[in-house]
Amino acid sequence: MKLTLVMTKVFLRIFSRDRQAIIFSLFFPIVFMTVFSFAGNANDKPLPIGIVNNANNTLAVNFIADLSSNPLFTVTEGTEAEFRQQIITGNQQLVLVLPANFQDNGSPVDLRLLVDAAQVRELALIMPVLEQALLDVERQLRASQPLFSLNVEDVKARSQNYLDFLLPGLLAFTLMQISIAGSGYNIVEFRRKGILKRLFVTPIQPRNFIGGLVLARSLICLFQLSLLLSFAVWVIGVNIAGNFAALYLVIMMGTALFLSLGFCLGSLAKTQQAIQALGTLVTFPQMFLSGIFYPIDNLPALIQPVAQLLPLSFVVTSLREIAVNGATILQIIPSIAGLLAWAIVALVLAIRLFVWKEVAV
Repeated sequence: MKLTLVMTKVFLRIFSRDRQAIIFSLFFPIVFMTVFSFAGNANDKPLPIGIVNNANNTLAVNFIADLSSNPLFTVTEGTEAEFRQQIITGNQQLVLVLPANFQDNGSPVDLRLLVDAAQVRELALIMPVLEQALLDVERQLRASQPLFSLNVEDVKARSQNYLDFLLPGLLAFTLMQISIAGSGYNIVEFRRKGILKRLFVTPIQPRNFIGGLVLARSLICLFQLSLLLSFAVWVIGVNIAGNFAALYLVIMMGTALFLSLGFCLGSLAKTQQAIQALGTLVTFPQMFLSGIFYPIDNLPALIQPVAQLLPLSFVVTSLREIAVNGATILQIIPSIAGLLAWAIVALVLAIRLFVWKEVAV
């Protein structure tokens, strides 16, 4: 244990001198979260919609006034030719055309909605909102009362936006990147410079070397993720529903998992080019399949079983259940068990594959 602690101090000292690594490992996740926070705020803005008033009667004026009072929309009036040009240039998404026969004469009137074909997928989300708004306007114009109203009550009594969902995934992905880079890449570099060859003649055993590096990188990762988490909570305003102690416990287990996995990659690779290729092969698919940006349930059914068994998926699921749903460790035992199973397998492989003297030529 004493030798392991000595190696831990050495690795911490080495990392503290690498200022570029410290800055960039914090800079990019913070920029990433900030960009998504702006995107999330943009989604809360009213939807711009253009109105072409070809009727020019009292009913049309009242219709436009009622639609303008809806906080979901920002209404502007203009001609059809002007709006068509704005749709082509991308300055307008939706244009509602009121026909000349727009009047309450007992027969239905067809309204035209002009859109860009590139916005069809987004239109599927917008149309229910627009149809409900038009229905509300119709009731107001005809002074008719709805049959019933639906009040939605959030039982969990907490607000959640996309950034709340995204933060656990970003923390897990950052954890994976820092850990694999801090172990696998360093092993290859130490081997290339002959550092491992020199350590071979010392009393240090592989378990001391690996244990020291894992402990040092765990402390570094814990510090960096604490800064990212503090930035998300205090600056961006992300909500954390669960217990921070449980959150940090999962972070530490995930760090141990990916540090050990990085050791495996560093033992298999003999050059920096090889470790970069192996690192990309391991991290890139997990970035898209582990539920960082969207739930795994949204993936094709054929891929979901594989995606759920990925190491990063267990970390993302555990962090998200704690941060978003307020789960305790006992409530996420299946995810914790999967995480620990991967960590044990990776650690055993890291110790078995580790070599001191093999140097790339």
